[in-house]
Amino acid sequence: MSSWDKLLEKIKSLNKDMRFAELQKVLQNYGYVMTAPRSGSSHYIFRKKGCNPITIPKHEPIKTVYVKMVREIIETEQTSGNAEE
Repeated sequence: MSSWDKLLEKIKSLNKDMRFAELQKVLQNYGYVMTAPRSGSSHYIFRKKGCNPITIPKHEPIKTVYVKMVREIIETEQTSGNAEE
């Protein structure tokens, strides 16, 4: 199993030890562009044309609610076949 597949499985299982960089890697692989926060905020925004933006705070470990959001994106992208692996 490749490291990419392991990462996707980690997200799908809602692993409680997710890191911000792991979610960032997945979102950027699916075409999302990250916008850095302003004014000392820790919330990063990921945007993709035609999709709702997703905001994730850079705190570790990442809360499960944010991992669930990324899991939904993965499931949507896999069913539509838009992955850029």
